[in-house]
Amino acid sequence: MGAQIIDGKAFAAKVRGQVADHVARLKSDHGITPGLAVVLVGEDPASQVYVRSKGKMTVEVGMNSYEHKLDPDTSEADLLALIAQLNTDPEVHGILVQLPLPKHLDEDLVINSIDPAKDVDGFHISNVGLLGTGQKSMVPCTPLGCLMMLREYHGSLSGMDAVVIGRSNIVGKPMAQLLLGDSCTVTIAHSRTRDLPDVVRRADIVVAAVGRPEMVPGDWIKPGATVIDVGINRVDAGESKTRLVGDCDYDSCAEVAGAITPVPGGVGPMTIACLLANTVTACCRANGVAEPEGLTA
Repeated sequence: MGAQIIDGKAFAAKVRGQVADHVARLKSDHGITPGLAVVLVGEDPASQVYVRSKGKMTVEVGMNSYEHKLDPDTSEADLLALIAQLNTDPEVHGILVQLPLPKHLDEDLVINSIDPAKDVDGFHISNVGLLGTGQKSMVPCTPLGCLMMLREYHGSLSGMDAVVIGRSNIVGKPMAQLLLGDSCTVTIAHSRTRDLPDVVRRADIVVAAVGRPEMVPGDWIKPGATVIDVGINRVDAGESKTRLVGDCDYDSCAEVAGAITPVPGGVGPMTIACLLANTVTACCRANGVAEPEGLTA
């Protein structure tokens, strides 16, 4: 029969619509316009594309977009000074420093200089600690998007067995914390996990976030399980062309799974949608306004 496809593009469009509705209410009822500041250091082509896309979608949902493009040789002191200025700017509710940074800049230092309340990427050590202890925090966008799609498909996740393949600070670890928060039984698997196929076969939910093209075959998947593929890998397609694939072998996994996200068009579109949602959430918290339902963890 084949798996149901979880359409990330359609779900992201729905989330952006919810964000736009909440922004309109903030403007009409409270005279507040959420603002997102994105800082880009250098000229990395992929980062430039991401920043343009973020700015465009920020404006489309009715928020203010502030872009700060800095030279690749910008000093750490100058970057930290800009972040300090944004931290105190009442028109800016969310701050995102586009990664990766040039090698002469300390990413941890830069991220932890952002006001945790404006850290819409959810990477600040304070937000990591709050999430890990089950308190209100800013949540990393990609795991938040995965959680939203799982809730939409399953309703309650309580009691389900979940395996997260990957232990990064950006996806794997926060994803596990979010699933624990929804009362899943969670295993974090990785390259050193013994009998990885058997570990994955126990899972009702598989979140693949390891960064290896098509690493997970269909015979690792429990029949009827839900597969969330976070991987975005560019591989050779012959004739000097490339194509995008996930961390799962889509065709074989889709034959076994109950539901699966495609690559592209699955988790990817949700990341920017959740960035916008986090900015609205940060704005509401800063102004003592009720947070938008369904857009937070």
